[in-house]
Amino acid sequence: MTGEIFVITNTSMLTTPRTDPSPPAHDRIYRGLRSRIMHGEIAPGTALTLRGVAAEFDVSMTPAREAVRRLSAEGALTLSRSGRVSTPVLSNERIEELAALRALIEVELASRALPRAHIALIERLHSVNTKIAEDVARYDAVAYIRRNLEFHRTLYLRAQAPAMLAMAETVWLQLGPTMRALYGRLHHKEPPHFHRAIITALKAGDEPGLRHAVRSDVTQGLKMLVG
Repeated sequence: MTGEIFVITNTSMLTTPRTDPSPPAHDRIYRGLRSRIMHGEIAPGTALTLRGVAAEFDVSMTPAREAVRRLSAEGALTLSRSGRVSTPVLSNERIEELAALRALIEVELASRALPRAHIALIERLHSVNTKIAEDVARYDAVAYIRRNLEFHRTLYLRAQAPAMLAMAETVWLQLGPTMRALYGRLHHKEPPHFHRAIITALKAGDEPGLRHAVRSDVTQGLKMLVG
């Protein structure tokens, strides 16, 4: 009895799948709007329409609706019963709550980052802070907010606590438009005072000093909005 061997070749299995380098439309819209809201490019209470978002990003209504839904779930946008979408106007109570969250989360992130604060990190923070001074001199509010968050994110990445950092970024996102309003009220003429204290504490390995500097930095300005 002779046997026969059948070889079935599936060419689709042998072909390396192609990957599409471009992100889905809704993700592109989400990231674009998220960045603008977080960095204060959109003022508090600004109304958005799905049609307007879709037209700006040259997409259909469906991905625009999905992106807005995601941002609403994160508290970056508010959605009224009538379907009106806008950036939030925060109450005093909400500002106090978010300031307290920043103090809790970011102080812990800084504390965890301290043992890994090598000289290159400290030099990077000093460089970012120098650029903040340039943004302040130009009265560039958006650049100031963006660079300020870069300062904090650069430090917190050394904590190696991605879930905690994601929570901090969600708070930043909700505060973005309000931070723009705060900048206009403060009339900054120099970089944040407590940034220098943060850098000094990192150089000295001073954890209590670092915790105090971070707590003061993330809450002092917001307190001016409550009254």
